Amino acid sequence: MLPAFFGLAGASLSPDERDFFRDCDPAGFILFQRNCASRAQLRGLTDELRALSGRDDVPILIDQEGGRVARLKPPEWPPFPPGERFAALYDISPIAGLEAARVNAAAIAALLVEVGVNVDCLPLLDVRQPGAHDIIGDRALGSDPLAVASLGRMVVDGLREGRVVGVVKHVPGHGRAMADSHLELPVVDAPAEALEIDIAPFAKLHDAPMAMTAHVVYTAWDAERCASVSPKIIAEIIRGRIGFDGLLMSDDLGMKALAGDFADRARDVIAAGCDIALHCSGDMAEMQAAAGALEAIAEAARDRMARAMATIVGTEGEAYAPLAEKRDAIFREAGIPLS
Repeated sequence: MLPAFFGLAGASLSPDERDFFRDCDPAGFILFQRNCASRAQLRGLTDELRALSGRDDVPILIDQEGGRVARLKPPEWPPFPPGERFAALYDISPIAGLEAARVNAAAIAALLVEVGVNVDCLPLLDVRQPGAHDIIGDRALGSDPLAVASLGRMVVDGLREGRVVGVVKHVPGHGRAMADSHLELPVVDAPAEALEIDIAPFAKLHDAPMAMTAHVVYTAWDAERCASVSPKIIAEIIRGRIGFDGLLMSDDLGMKALAGDFADRARDVIAAGCDIALHCSGDMAEMQAAAGALEAIAEAARDRMARAMATIVGTEGEAYAPLAEKRDAIFREAGIPLS
């Protein structure tokens, strides 16, 4: 098994993809809007990925946050509110905000399980900072670290109740970056004391099953390398100060914040201490280059993945409709619109 999560090009597997995935045996897969045409089509696709891998618990990921980051979209799937709506509710009534976040996550999980997806790249634990780039923006659960951590915990719990594994991101924090790491390398020059705000929610959720790194340079910790390729940040901050011992994946290898070819990028994130190299585009040449640079998954990474996937075994989730109604009622009672 390779320490990689790979994307795919379209709504069905091509013969080349089947052969490639069968031969390299990636640890898991990630889906995007291009892969999600209808409920029946998507369930068929995830069933095929499971059969191809030979593992019933193979991680099949998606970014279904709500708001502007959603791979399952109307009219086939219902919309979900962005993170800032839960922060606004929490400011009025913390108890209502927490319950709404939990119920909303369980509602997302109900739809994901229906189509065979078992991992959601949610919640964001990035603490929103004034003046920062809007790539995080309304996706964040607020600007107060305690509120972000509390709401994030409810999201992880709600997903788990619905039989979906949550991924906390973007560790150790993307909230104060002044650039979009999809397009360029953000550099954060804040002193270490200020960065305590950024890592606080991740430390509170250090027991989360999975996490995704940030392609961000933090000069106070490592002035040369972004977190995803920094052995120092992964060992000392993510594994050390934060205390995270779950499955750690990189953010997408295809983002322009990273340098080098795809072989270099894949090698660099694993060498730095990530358990999994994430590649999202479904581009075959890029995936082949990344796969060719990787050795078999480390035993510790395999164990972390098994532990993460085991957190959802044996639980029962509710149906989507009553969960959505419960969430909507909480917002109505507080007088806060969902969008």
